[in-house]
Amino acid sequence: MELNKNLVLIGMMASGKSTIGRLLAKKLNFKFFDIDLEIENKTKTKISEIFKMKGEIFFRNIEEKITLKLLNKNRCVISLGGGGFLNEIIRKEAQKNAVTVWLNWNSKTLIERLRKNRKKRPIALNLDDNKIKDLITNRSIIYSKSKYKINCEGMAQLEIVKKIVEIYEGI
Repeated sequence: MELNKNLVLIGMMASGKSTIGRLLAKKLNFKFFDIDLEIENKTKTKISEIFKMKGEIFFRNIEEKITLKLLNKNRCVISLGGGGFLNEIIRKEAQKNAVTVWLNWNSKTLIERLRKNRKKRPIALNLDDNKIKDLITNRSIIYSKSKYKINCEGMAQLEIVKKIVEIYEGI
């Protein structure tokens, strides 16, 4: 059976959505779109600069427009930003027209990853570990609305890709 539905990866920042998305798209011979990169390309501005200069509301509006446009394509792997699935319009469209997969990691792993590259992530930039843990907890409530959840802890990148391919091909 030929599947045309998009695959949408969701999860916290630093959960590996972009890395896994690229590998997954290559494996399935799909196009890959990283929403944050698409925003940076369209605005010719880094995400951190958009947040600093124009604010989160401006960013979220662009994110919604770009994401909805890409969700209308077929045979794509789309990596949402950490906050993308929190947008009800994006979430409903993704749930309706795509296969949504939550890349879930424990808080400790995510916090360690975020510490390494916090400058790229404006939401986490000024948060301490407890506030990040709260953010993870709060966002997990929304992420849990995805169609599929993969507990990635202890899995290699290619194992995660294989698991997603199995899910997708089993639909």
